[in-house]
Amino acid sequence: MNSQNKQRQKIKKRINIKGTLEKPRLCVYKSNKFVYAQIIDDIKGVTLVADSTRNIKDDKLKPVEKSKKLGELLAKEAITKGIKSVVFDRSGYLYHGKVSALAEGARKMGLDF
Repeated sequence: MNSQNKQRQKIKKRINIKGTLEKPRLCVYKSNKFVYAQIIDDIKGVTLVADSTRNIKDDKLKPVEKSKKLGELLAKEAITKGIKSVVFDRSGYLYHGKVSALAEGARKMGLDF
């Protein structure tokens, strides 16, 4: 594990965010190529909505633009399932670039943080 990932894991341990059925948790994970996001009800231990940038097939988009589109798609699907507000869990990642683009896209489509 590289030092950057170790630092992120330390930050993640300090953060204690739980999602409920009324306000589930929007969790973000980044790999080297893709961004994954899911909306989770931690009380039941159920994933309500999940998607990733792997499913966005537009090759002309840059990675940050794909993350924004992912946020829009995730919010649209969440709203159709009756989820209007969430708790944002960035998993220890800094709030810039792909993570902020995902949040911005979700807010644009009407999801409240």
